[in-house]
This record gives sequence, structure tokens and C-alpha cells, in this order.
Amino acid sequence: MEIKVKEVTNRRDLKKFIVFPNKLFKNVPTYIPPLIRDEVALLTDKNPSLEHCSLKMWLAYRGDEIVGRVAAIINRTVNEHWNKKAVRFGWFDFIEDFDVCNTLLDKVIEYGREQGMTKIEGPFGFTDMDKECWVIDGFENYQNISTLYNPKYYIDYIERLGYKIECRWQQFKMPASQPIPEKVGRINELILKRYNLKLLKFKKRSEIMPYARKFFLTINASFKDLYDFVPLTDKEIDCYIKEYFPFINLQFANFVVDQDDNLVAFGLSIPSLTKAYQKAGGKLFPFGWYHILKALRKFDEIDLLLNGVHPDWQKRGVHSIYYAEMNRNAQLNKVKWAYTNPQILGNEAERVWETTYDTTPLMTRAIFSKNI
Repeated sequence: MEIKVKEVTNRRDLKKFIVFPNKLFKNVPTYIPPLIRDEVALLTDKNPSLEHCSLKMWLAYRGDEIVGRVAAIINRTVNEHWNKKAVRFGWFDFIEDFDVCNTLLDKVIEYGREQGMTKIEGPFGFTDMDKECWVIDGFENYQNISTLYNPKYYIDYIERLGYKIECRWQQFKMPASQPIPEKVGRINELILKRYNLKLLKFKKRSEIMPYARKFFLTINASFKDLYDFVPLTDKEIDCYIKEYFPFINLQFANFVVDQDDNLVAFGLSIPSLTKAYQKAGGKLFPFGWYHILKALRKFDEIDLLLNGVHPDWQKRGVHSIYYAEMNRNAQLNKVKWAYTNPQILGNEAERVWETTYDTTPLMTRAIFSKNI
């Protein structure tokens, strides 16, 4: 039967677009339904990234049945910063059918060419804070709420279409309460004294909020040379403060500041919300909020969400300070397992996890691209 592609232009179709993967992967134990309200905020004018990004969305049909979806994004700031003309694909899900995959990507390519683009790449969101990159090995392993799920046939099809891997990421699993080497503790104390640094400890949420904007500005500085990263705008920072900081367990917000109270390094973790999101099924009400709140209060697994060091302080061993503190707090909370977010292969954070700690590779992820 012929595949027909329909552009998403109204709220009714947007709802279908958002919930399609929830139906497609409802029997997949590692799939995590995102919260519908969060997806609506990302894919409508509530998203401040749309001030410098264009967005098109399509649904693929066979008869009356939805068989796939895709979004095309042109991030003008990224293209200008990295001197390229790329259209991104994201929110790309489809049944196990090569023709559906090909038809939807052709739609993104068609739109990209109309806008003067010469390359297609993805899967991406609007910024690096959004979900990006597909799993290329370790498909059966743990997922967290900030990463994309994809089955293996996605990779088979996109490689069949001539797309090549442009960048790889690695995720790790580790025992969260592994002992901190005595040598590491001594070295960290020396680093703190030598550079007059301070490791912050928060008891109230009001104490961490003055550092929220500093946190994202430090991300802008420390991530600036990473693949395809572009500094977040003030409006995007405001949005992410609202998105991330309500979930923060204060014990797992490990910030290092200098003598002038500038944030020089950070390690931010959250309790694993994987099972809570699965129970919520994309909805906060009537009971989704309860599952999430319960998971935030009682947990034995954590996701190592974000970590970084300001460029002025890199290669001074500062990262070891917040790594050790994260480790110490995991011990205090009797956390069993910790999972890293994707780390670009070869960068400092990836090397530290791989060489300093007792870690097991969990999965490798990748971005794919092709000239158009």
C-alpha cells in the first residue's frame, strides 16, 4: 500500500506525532515514554530555540494507520558557528519497513534542499540539551530519560541509505559505591588548597538557585569545543533551569567555585527516573506525578547527567574533586548503580570514566550524516 506523508500543522496531529513511538514500542522494556507536556513544549512556540531554528514535522501513513514520524530542524546558529549548511532530522521513528524510513528521510532532504542546505545529519534535537544520537551497540541495555531509544533496524536502514557515522559517544555503568582511593582523596585536598577552591554543599533549594545560571554559563564555556555545540541563549538557559533544577537532589549537585565564587567545575546527577517514567506512560495525571515523586525520594540508581570544567581550569585535576564527591554521596545514600550520560569518545570525561573508575561500557551511540 502507498505511503502518504502529511505535514503536522495542528494540535490534533501534533498529539499523534508525539504519542506514535509510545504505541510503536509499548512492549519494549527499555523504551521510556517522554512526558507529553514536555514534548509539546519542545515542539511548539513555547520553545525559545525556535527563535533561531526552523521546524517541520511529518507523519507517514499507510491507509489510516500511522507508520512513522520525523522532524526537520535547521539550527541557523549551529550552521553559522560551524560554517556548514545542515538540516537535522530528529523525532524520527518508524515501523520495521525500509520504504517508510526512506520516504520520511527524503522529505527532510527535500525540505533541506529547498532551504539551501547541502547536508543532512542526526538524530538531533534543537540543542545539545535535547535527546540526540542513536544506539549502535548495547541495544538491550539500560536507558535513561535524557537519551533516545532506537531498535537495531534503524541503524541497518540508515547505513543502507548511505549515511555515515560522524561522531560517537560512549555510556558507562558502574558500581556507585565503589571505594574512593586514598590517594585520590589526598590529591583532591591539595588541589582545593593550592587553587583556593571550595566544594559547595547545599542543604536548601534556595541555596543552589543563585548558581543555576552560572551552571549553564559554565556549560557554555566548557562544552564550546565539543562536536556541534553552540552556547545556549539566555532564554534557553531560563527554560532549562525550569526543566532540570526541580529534579535535582541537592546531595548530587557537586559544584566547585573559586575564591570569587565563580563556578569552575560541576557534576550533576539525578535519581534514576526510568521506571517512574515508564509507569507514568507519558502522563503526569492522574498518577504519573506520584511515580516520579516517589522515585526522586527513594532510589538505588542514579544518572550522571552533566559534568564539566571551565576551560580556564582544565588539566588541573579539578574534575577529580566532584567525581569523588559524587562517589561519596552515592555511598551515603546506599546507591547501587550509576549510569553516565553519553560522553564523546576520546574527550577528557570519557577517558576519566574509562581509566580511573570501575566501569563497564553500556552502549555506544552515534550521529549519522550524508551530503545532499
